[in-house]
Amino acid sequence: MPRRRGVLGAAALLAITLTACAPGSGGGGDDAVNLKVWGWRQEDVAAYNKIFQIYEKAHPGVTVEYLPYKNTEYDTILKTGLTDSSGPDVAQLRSYGLLQPLVAAGSLVPLDDQVDKLGGFPKPVLDGAKGEKDGRVYGVPFALQTLHVIYNKKIFADNGIAAPTTWADMIAGFDKLKKAGVTPLANTVTDKWMLPIEQEIFGATTYGGPDYLTRMLDGSAKFTGTPWVNSLEAWKSTQKYWPAQASGVSYADAQALFTSGRAAAFPGGVWEIAGFKKANPQLDLGIFNVPPAPGAAVDKTLVPGYVDGSFGVSAKSPRRDAALELVRWMATEEFGRALATELHQISAVPGVQPQDELLAQALREYQANPSPYVTYAYFSGGTPTGWDLASEAFSDYVLGRRSAADTAAHVQRGVDQWFRPKN
Repeated sequence: MPRRRGVLGAAALLAITLTACAPGSGGGGDDAVNLKVWGWRQEDVAAYNKIFQIYEKAHPGVTVEYLPYKNTEYDTILKTGLTDSSGPDVAQLRSYGLLQPLVAAGSLVPLDDQVDKLGGFPKPVLDGAKGEKDGRVYGVPFALQTLHVIYNKKIFADNGIAAPTTWADMIAGFDKLKKAGVTPLANTVTDKWMLPIEQEIFGATTYGGPDYLTRMLDGSAKFTGTPWVNSLEAWKSTQKYWPAQASGVSYADAQALFTSGRAAAFPGGVWEIAGFKKANPQLDLGIFNVPPAPGAAVDKTLVPGYVDGSFGVSAKSPRRDAALELVRWMATEEFGRALATELHQISAVPGVQPQDELLAQALREYQANPSPYVTYAYFSGGTPTGWDLASEAFSDYVLGRRSAADTAAHVQRGVDQWFRPKN
């Protein structure tokens, strides 16, 4: 069957879907089925082609097309595309609060009683694909993202520094690097979306991670609580190790500082690893997790992480049975291994171990001491989202325009407009 996969712009994709053939047509013979999978990862077309070829080989007559939109346009176009049968059969879905508008609109098929293997997924993973009001699962989670300090092993070794196991060790190492003329941390300030990530990496142990989140969700703790305010201060205490003139450093600038060897470490997610290696194949990378700061709520090193997204079935798909069969396969180890191999990501499918050594380490350490990405994962179910509020307020905070207490109060006031404790 002819293939027409590739990177398509929003207008081109809309043209295809609006002029699609009648429901039930596969574009080939009478028994042919052409499943459209929409996504936001234009850079992953070749990888998904390889992944779906595995499925096609086992399902003669079925063609799976991965049709990606531009990331910044995807959410709006998907919302429209799910309103009729010319849209996707299967869609890549955002996680947590960003999923809720599609659930509320009835745009997705609940998968609890359709995909048996979902019963084997850990609850924290399924939380990223659930409706917050009905508790049903609407997608098969595909990847986990974990947050660490990624570091240049050679620079650390050249300066006699080991991956730290205590906060004091970490600060001593940063001081040593700074004295040697090396920027310790390649942080960004201008790209505000990275700031809540940085705060989780350096502040999770201070506020207490999952234990504090439980209290936030039942209303017994708030962003304005002392542990959360202290976590902001713990993060900002590392600011003297950020790049010179950090207020003007973009995300791309920070990446370039790290891959060029001008900065020793980069706080971010494991999605960075493949890009760093591509930018500089000579880099010898390591990861470490930030140990508890003085006065931390817990005495163990926590690893923040979250579900990147899931694949769900359109309620309007005229090929629902075939689409459900595809997402059932997405819950298998075969799919998980293929995704981990081709996309260099941590698969969300239980039992799948990454082949990449750093990703395997990241997964082990996250599973041992997991911590949530609070503002994004658990306070993005309303408007304004906790993540948007934090991104904006954290920018003011690191630029000296707000105190830690005022920053926390800004986030709390915003989520109070819609969040209701689950008690």
